[in-house]
Amino acid sequence: MDKKTITNNFTYHAPNAEQARNYEALRKSARALAMKILKLCPDSRDRELAIDAVGTAIMRANASIARHVEENGEGEHK
Repeated sequence: MDKKTITNNFTYHAPNAEQARNYEALRKSARALAMKILKLCPDSRDRELAIDAVGTAIMRANASIARHVEENGEGEHK
């Protein structure tokens, strides 16, 4: 990891309109999956971990959207 990556990773990235739509689409899908897990899986630590993993996946996906916008800033991703 280099200084540029560290600086990028620890900088606030205000979302543009496209990114905001992408965040919402991901949240909607993640919420649906988490609700499906809640409904179909027995109450257990494994179910809790599965739902936590969905949350972690969305956080990583959101970071990808925020951190990897092309230099032109037009919302196109690498």
